[in-house]
Amino acid sequence: MALARTRRGGDSGMNYWPGFVDALSTLVLAIVFLLTVFVVVQFYLSQEVAGKDTALSRLNALISSLTDQLAMEKGGKANLEDTISQLQASLGAAEGERDRLRALSESRGADAARAAAEQGRAGELAGQLDAERRISGRALAQVEVLSQQIAALRRQLAAIEDSLAITERKDREAQAQIANLGQRLNVALAQRVEELKQFRSDFFGRLRQILGNRPDVRIVGDRFVFQSEVFFDAGQNVLKPEGRTELDGLATALVELERQIPRDIPWVMRVDGHTDVRPISNPTFRSNWDLSAGRAIAVVQYLVSKGISPQRLVAAGFGEFQPIDTDRTEEAYSRNRRIELKLTER
Repeated sequence: MALARTRRGGDSGMNYWPGFVDALSTLVLAIVFLLTVFVVVQFYLSQEVAGKDTALSRLNALISSLTDQLAMEKGGKANLEDTISQLQASLGAAEGERDRLRALSESRGADAARAAAEQGRAGELAGQLDAERRISGRALAQVEVLSQQIAALRRQLAAIEDSLAITERKDREAQAQIANLGQRLNVALAQRVEELKQFRSDFFGRLRQILGNRPDVRIVGDRFVFQSEVFFDAGQNVLKPEGRTELDGLATALVELERQIPRDIPWVMRVDGHTDVRPISNPTFRSNWDLSAGRAIAVVQYLVSKGISPQRLVAAGFGEFQPIDTDRTEEAYSRNRRIELKLTER
């Protein structure tokens, strides 16, 4: 009687904290995944923009060099035009002198040779003028080519600026999509959590009907707690016949639950094994950790044999490191030796 009163007194409160921690952990993992995706997208976009900035700097340097060359060519053209003007003036003076000498040649035979020399000089000056004109034409052609190259570079620069603008727009669109995806993911996670809570509530209700009001089975928060003695003898991990009977009812409820929960909800039934703090004195198991894990695995294997999908079951051994009663009494030891069942997300 004292044992029953102690158990009922210790289990009067409902502990929702483990379920809340599981849901919160899943949400944090989803947020970390989204941040990772965002950092990767930002890295590749930064690389692309940096490459285009480098190309733009090179084009600006080339345009500056071509502009300097064009200025030098324009200066040379101005010098050539001045020279041409001087030659034209000299040619005009020579032609005038030639005409004057031609008129004097009729009266002065002695001046005929000098007039011929002057004509030869005028022809030489005319040849120089033609050469300067050809040089000026070549310079003008070079200036035209440089002007075309500058126009082409400006068109390339405009295309690069347009590409940068498109990249920036795509970056903004990607960030908006990531934000929208995060919101949708949060909504979907919340919906899945609510659905799993509903199925968990139905499953727990079904188990209550199957198990009844047994003193060796308790509900603590979001899990069912069985005393290890229901399933195993002391220091053993072999299921007793009465333990198999209890698990048959649990397996029936799990089979029905597996058919009801949609396949896209990642749920699992976790079977946790716990022992008391006293060291085990059994050659089969090296530690309480081995014993707790072996008992959890035995329960999972039996449920699989009853038709439960293996991917919906998890076996975990906690040894003596998760006690629910820290007293050093036989009653505390008995409470700590337990098998816990929890319906949770994978």
